[in-house]
Amino acid sequence: MAEKLPSKQKQEAAAAQSRADRTGIGKEQARQMQSAADQSDIVKHGQ
Repeated sequence: MAEKLPSKQKQEAAAAQSRADRTGIGKEQARQMQSAADQSDIVKHGQ
């Protein structure tokens, strides 16, 4: 079975979320990035 690699958008969102969790700064932006990345995956896979 092929390994699924996260998209660049997902990786950037995860990094932003990690920074927000550590620093408390940018939480809302990180949440929005995560939502956009999740929505992108749904559209990409036709679900």
